[in-house]
Amino acid sequence: MTAALKSPRTRRLLLVGAVVALALILSACGGDDLPQNTLSPRSERARNIDDLFKLTLIIAGIIFVAVQGAILVSVWKFRRKKGEGDKPVKQVHGNTRLEIAWTIAPAIILAGIAVPTVQTIFENAETGENAMHVTVVGHQWWWEYQYTDFTRPDGGPLLTANELHIPVDTEIALTLTADDGDVIHSFWIPNLSGKRDVVPGHVNTLTISADETGEFYGQCAEFCGLSHANMRLRAIVQTQSEFDAWLAGQLAEPNLPAAGEASLRAEGWDLFLVKGCAACHTVNGTDAAGGGPNPGPNLTHVASRGTFAGALYDFNTDNLSRWLADPSALKPMEPDLNRGMPNLGLADDEITALVAFLEGLT
Repeated sequence: MTAALKSPRTRRLLLVGAVVALALILSACGGDDLPQNTLSPRSERARNIDDLFKLTLIIAGIIFVAVQGAILVSVWKFRRKKGEGDKPVKQVHGNTRLEIAWTIAPAIILAGIAVPTVQTIFENAETGENAMHVTVVGHQWWWEYQYTDFTRPDGGPLLTANELHIPVDTEIALTLTADDGDVIHSFWIPNLSGKRDVVPGHVNTLTISADETGEFYGQCAEFCGLSHANMRLRAIVQTQSEFDAWLAGQLAEPNLPAAGEASLRAEGWDLFLVKGCAACHTVNGTDAAGGGPNPGPNLTHVASRGTFAGALYDFNTDNLSRWLADPSALKPMEPDLNRGMPNLGLADDEITALVAFLEGLT
């Protein structure tokens, strides 16, 4: 072993290099079934982005190999050979031809990449006349969906949260915004399209679609505070008949306990009204009007959703009970600053009744 390799500093650098190389190799071991995988497109728009990425990667790869090859050749060819002393190095400073060449060449390459880039941007921005319209509102830390093409019995648009149901092979024109008192978010479903910023008081648009049914995961892609990593979403792509059935269920009246009913669900409904839940959450057609400085998801048909709390937890009795007992223990929030659900200090029997009520809101 040479003296250089025996040096502790050299060994540390070699170890760091080996770790980095191993990490890069392992990062390529994921398959197409990863929850959020932009390299596994499931729509025409996502494929456009993937094709552009691959083209850019190939061009960048060719440039990388050429530049590194030139460096290696130069290092080998112009190295100081054994027995040679110092000798002057030929200077190229002021060589007009070389300077023009290495200025024009990158400009041509970038111009060439710009053409398919701009083309992809315009193609992905196109929206057909028969697109379904959904307004997306970003909150800390959950997503609200307003299906503006469909009207509830009380005259308002269909509202739901975190789970975006869409029919397959249908363009969905998204209008994205956030409340004036909120922060910037970014809406992203990697398998279906690119990302788009969600800015308070400003409107952005994004068109998505899916060419196969299934459940696709998304994420807020702009740091938005304490629970940014927990601001998830799911796009549930259904056949047209499945979507129509879901739509009919969402437009139906809420499944409330009958007046005077003596049941655990009725007890839970009373608690929902008196414990402050109705100050943030809406149940359509009732005194639970929601809104306020800290609005929460519309719960009219919350039991029809597979998840809750920003699509973070499966909707089941155990998770609901833990959530009502201490929301911030499951999802870090700042309720004192009107960000997220507060701890209502509920007793065990109150939690049981509220869970029974929520599980009946199908």
